[in-house]
Amino acid sequence: MTSTRTLRLAFAAALVVVLALSLWPLPEPPPLHTGWDKTDHLAAFVALGLLGLPSWPGERVRVAGGLLAYGVLIEVLQGLTGYRMADWRDFVADAAGVALAALLLAWWRGRRSAGR
Repeated sequence: MTSTRTLRLAFAAALVVVLALSLWPLPEPPPLHTGWDKTDHLAAFVALGLLGLPSWPGERVRVAGGLLAYGVLIEVLQGLTGYRMADWRDFVADAAGVALAALLLAWWRGRRSAGR
């Protein structure tokens, strides 16, 4: 089983990668992208949720709230650059990603407990 420490380190690294990709100068596309900005946000926040939520199992609401705040921070920082734009729809995609991660984890936990 993956240790909590390993999950937390992966989560921290993912936070840095997501921030770097979110602030990548345009018009060059970031090295990792789906072709549509909203799915980039969705995928990034699903990944962050899948790493962050199980890292602090007793603090899922706080972790989810922190990820939403991180999404807002990214939009603010993008708005401060001269080459990116803040977009509230990106935040909606971030929130959908966190929600999807929570649903996937709940489904996984349910399957694991049903198999015992």
